[in-house]
Amino acid sequence: MITTEENDLLCRVENGAPMGQLMRRHWVPICLQEEVPAADGTPVKARILGEDLVVFRDSDGRVGVLDEYCPHRRASLVFGRNEEGGLRCLYHGWKMDVAGNVLEMVSEPAASGFAEKTKHKAYPTKEWGGFVWAWMGAQDQMPEFVPPRWAPTAEARVSIAKVVLPCNWAQILEGAIDSAHSSSLHSSDMVPARVHGAEANEKNWLRPSTDKAPRMQVQRGDYGFRYAAIRRPIFNAQTHDYVRTTVFVAPWTVLIPPNNLYNVANVNVPVDDTNTCFYFIGWGDPAQTPETETWRKFLGQSVGVDLDSQYRPLRNYDNRFWQDRQAMKAGNFTGIKGIPNQDMAMWITMGKIADRSNDRLGASDMAIVEFRKQMIEAVRTFQQSGDAIGAGELSIAESVCSFQGVIPKTVDWRQYEAKYVWAAQADSPELDTSYTVKA
Repeated sequence: MITTEENDLLCRVENGAPMGQLMRRHWVPICLQEEVPAADGTPVKARILGEDLVVFRDSDGRVGVLDEYCPHRRASLVFGRNEEGGLRCLYHGWKMDVAGNVLEMVSEPAASGFAEKTKHKAYPTKEWGGFVWAWMGAQDQMPEFVPPRWAPTAEARVSIAKVVLPCNWAQILEGAIDSAHSSSLHSSDMVPARVHGAEANEKNWLRPSTDKAPRMQVQRGDYGFRYAAIRRPIFNAQTHDYVRTTVFVAPWTVLIPPNNLYNVANVNVPVDDTNTCFYFIGWGDPAQTPETETWRKFLGQSVGVDLDSQYRPLRNYDNRFWQDRQAMKAGNFTGIKGIPNQDMAMWITMGKIADRSNDRLGASDMAIVEFRKQMIEAVRTFQQSGDAIGAGELSIAESVCSFQGVIPKTVDWRQYEAKYVWAAQADSPELDTSYTVKA
């Protein structure tokens, strides 16, 4: 349980809020690359950290992330003409390039020199792992872009389901680091089975345990923390534990325990205080990782079927998230199709911003307690020193990743050598950080 003041410090990101400023010390996922697929294509609106943006791909294929509103009279550039190397406002024809330079002011005298004196807000960009990223912090503090742990190399297949949800980022992230809920909420999709570790098939994720009350242990790091949910396995229970470790990478990423075929992660980017872009990611060897459309179908997150064209869920509180009560009577635990849809029903029904002052937390909530404590401390440290958790020297080490497995009780999970899942016949590619940034 935390105070209302602490809850605001944790959750709010708009209008100069400390958490929003801390997040701007990281490269920010703005949208999917698939949203701006073609040169001179349709501009896309994005709203991130309470700021309205327009994203477009220019004639040379470069991606720009600009303030949505024209510097002239603040008309939206989302409706502008994307042509000949820039985005032209419909109102008076002002044209800006991806760096925010004003290329033309057709409404002004050519000799005025006004265009050269005007600069539009534009953010440096990078395309990687299926995303358009931007550096939204101070330009003199911009670090090199480093690939995230869930897209370590260009060889990895990264399949992403995107959903824009009407609730705060922190309650979504808390769901991702809450291992205990999976044994109940997802029990019809994460099915106990006599397997040697988590396995995936076309319909289910299998796990070797029926234990619904895991023992939790946490290990804090400068980047965030990792924790183990330790369960009794179906076999060899006297000598072994079933261990699932999850990694929280501040400020918004969770590396979820993998299955036998591919790795899993999610990223939770605040749109503003009360809306979030939630990305559920499967990644790994292209030979074993499902393609994007297969991944979205498995999760119940297909655009045009489960989501509208703006990635907003068609399931909602008013239509009961399409819950099938007959299926529940027949044995399905929730009656809601798709693992993330089950989560969304919980997150959204908590309200726009969950009131954590009324929580009653137990032993299974250790990771939740750690997240709140660490991030509130991190914001206060940032206010005092400017040091941002998970950034710069506080970044996550390459050796840290999530894992799951049935391991001897004599083995300390903290010392267990974990590697992300890749094809058995191939070595996992090493992290390569030699990338340049598009300004």
